[in-house]
Amino acid sequence: MKFRKFAALVAAALAFVSAVHAGGGKQQGGLTIENGTLTVGMEIGYPPMEYYDADGKTPTGFDVFMATALAEKMGLKAKFVDTAWDGIFAGVDTGKYDCIISAVTVTPERQAVHNFTRPYIANAQAMVLLKGSQVRARSPEDTSGLGVAYQAETTSDIYMAKLADQGVNFTPYEYDKVMNCFDELRLGRVDVIVCDSLVAVDYIAPADSPFEIVWQGPAEEVFAICLKKGNDELTAALDKALNELFADGTILKLSQDIFKIDMVSAARR
Repeated sequence: MKFRKFAALVAAALAFVSAVHAGGGKQQGGLTIENGTLTVGMEIGYPPMEYYDADGKTPTGFDVFMATALAEKMGLKAKFVDTAWDGIFAGVDTGKYDCIISAVTVTPERQAVHNFTRPYIANAQAMVLLKGSQVRARSPEDTSGLGVAYQAETTSDIYMAKLADQGVNFTPYEYDKVMNCFDELRLGRVDVIVCDSLVAVDYIAPADSPFEIVWQGPAEEVFAICLKKGNDELTAALDKALNELFADGTILKLSQDIFKIDMVSAARR
C-alpha cells in the first residue's frame, strides 16, 4: 500500500483494538473514557481515509494517521474501534469511544445533536464510470435509467435522494461500504458510482485503474471530528491539537503524501 511514510505514526497505530469497547464508558478523572488513551470510533472500510492494510489487521489511511498524531500531541495513545457506519453516532453518544474520526461530513442536522471540531479537510461529490463505458451520463442529474451505486447513509446518499425527489429516475444500489460500490462497478453490476471526491481520487490514481471520474461537484463539504453533544472540554483539546498539526505542517504533509495534492487548506479558510 502507498501509506509507508510516517513510520512512527504507523507504529503507534498498531495498538489497534478491533473489538468494540465493552460496556461504554464515562469520562472520569480526565478528558477521555480511558486514562492515557484517545479512543476513536471509525468505520474502517473507506479508503483512502480509513481501511485495513495488506495484512487485513492494521488500520491505515489519512484519518488513522491524523488521529494517531492528534493523540500524540495530547500526550495520549490512539486506540481505534471499528464500527459500522449506521451505528457510529450512537456509539459516541453512549460512550463506546471518545470521538469519531471517520470522514464525517459536517451538516446542520449533525451539528444540532453533536459537537464538532473545526474542519480538517474539504470534500466534494464525484461520479465515477468504468473506462470505456458506454454510459453517456456526465453528471448525477443525467442518471435516469441507470443503476447508481453509493454508500448508504452518507452525503452521497443524501445527494442522490434529493435528485430522486426532483424526478431523476435512477435505480439506487446502496452498500454498507464504499469499497463494495467499486467492486460492483468493476463487475458491471451497476452503471455509475457517486461518492466522495477524496475516495474517487484514490481509486483512479493507479496507472492500471479501470475507473475514471467524469464529474466532480464543488468542494462544499468539510470533514471534522465528531463528539458527544456537550463534551466541550475534549472538543477544545482536540481543536488545540488539530490547530498545532496544521501549524507545524503535519496535516498538509499527510494530504500531499496520500492525495498528492493539498486537500486540507481550503477547509480552514
